[in-house]
Amino acid sequence: MPGTIDDLIASIEVEFEAAQKRRKKADAEVKLILDKAQQDGRSNLTPEEDERVAELFVARDQAKADIAGIENKRATAEKIKAEEMERSAEQAKVKQTETRKPAYDQVARVGMDERTYRKDMDPYGKGFLMDVSRQFLFQDVEAASRLSRHMQEERVERSEYLTRAVGTGAFTGLTVPQYLTDMYAPATAALRPFADVCNTHPLPESGMSVNISRITTASGAALQSAENSAVQETNMDDTLLTVPIQTAAGQQTVSRQAIDRGSGIEDVTMQDLFNRVATVLDNTLLNQATNGLTNVAQSTAYTDASPTGAEMYPKILGAAANVEAALLAMGRPTHAVMHSRRWYWLSSQMSSTWPMINWGGFPVQSAGAANSQSSYNSGPRGVLPCGLEVIVDNNIATNLGAGTNEDEVYIVPSSECHLWEDPAAPLFIRAEQPAAASLGVLLVAYSYFAYTFGRYTNGTSKIAGTGLITPTF
Repeated sequence: MPGTIDDLIASIEVEFEAAQKRRKKADAEVKLILDKAQQDGRSNLTPEEDERVAELFVARDQAKADIAGIENKRATAEKIKAEEMERSAEQAKVKQTETRKPAYDQVARVGMDERTYRKDMDPYGKGFLMDVSRQFLFQDVEAASRLSRHMQEERVERSEYLTRAVGTGAFTGLTVPQYLTDMYAPATAALRPFADVCNTHPLPESGMSVNISRITTASGAALQSAENSAVQETNMDDTLLTVPIQTAAGQQTVSRQAIDRGSGIEDVTMQDLFNRVATVLDNTLLNQATNGLTNVAQSTAYTDASPTGAEMYPKILGAAANVEAALLAMGRPTHAVMHSRRWYWLSSQMSSTWPMINWGGFPVQSAGAANSQSSYNSGPRGVLPCGLEVIVDNNIATNLGAGTNEDEVYIVPSSECHLWEDPAAPLFIRAEQPAAASLGVLLVAYSYFAYTFGRYTNGTSKIAGTGLITPTF
């Protein structure tokens, strides 16, 4: 129902216009029937036309009656609106009263309370972790009260992320204060180099999967064989790509002695928990069975008992060519993702020949360029002559191949490496006690993500084979 008198009047106007259109339509159709009979030279209407004209007259008369009723209803609504406006104007008038303004010290004032856990008071998260542990281990009333206040503050300031995360998980937890997540973000990010260059999207608000429509049968076009002949028609078809939402989790057992004495746990525990979650996420993107990058990338073989950088570089270009052929205008290869041992091995290779074509910004006698300002996961380590930026990621397996001593190099378009997560969402933590007999408390951190490289078949590529065995320097 309309919420205000203006909404009500607007709905009445719509009803009035609809009734007018019904009346005009009936009149127009009657006129059309009469015009047709006149054009045909008929003095009488056919029985069907007589019947239709009678129906139209009934509809027209009903529309007229509706219009009269609607006009009366509109007049009533306009009267109510005028009375409301008059009351509002009267209430807006300022009138003199005998009430005196209260004194300064007689007025209640609302100020901003400080957060329960703050960077200036608890810079390393010691108090937060102590409260988590003591509330679980000892049912500490004061610790429980502080944690309760903290969660209420989170619901006020970051409710959208709490709602989203709780809706996609099977268990609940406490939100890690945001300043602690920010403080340890560089250490966390250092363990997810590939994930940081992926095309990121926010997780859906609920559900345990992300659904994407993939066009599997495209429309068609062809030359018309002759004038007025049928043109090409191909019905489009799609397939649903379902991407599961997964949980990255890490755990750390803290001794009861450390909790009781409250020393030496804050830095190591928070750092370790964040690192574990980041590592599991990045490792999953690269190595997970079936959907991980190593299992979906189109393979380019590099087989050589005595590999060299000069021999490997054409393989990189071949893999990039495969990616571009698969994507065409839908994307382009942007990054070469490799293990640190492969990056330093390539950097060690000497050459007296250079590519025939170099991308802009490279000297003619250059086989690539390293970024001297970059370190592990602080951005691209360098750029190859073909323009591919190099990402070094030690989550790439080094036990592949028949000899279990090979790694792989991945050529990817970052736009087609899709990762769903909440970059500003909280990490969660909870306490368990599976190690009660050994006086230990298990702290578990977890967050949610989803990923896919499967929007386009062969949209990513890799170089693999005996040419990527453990390098010798």
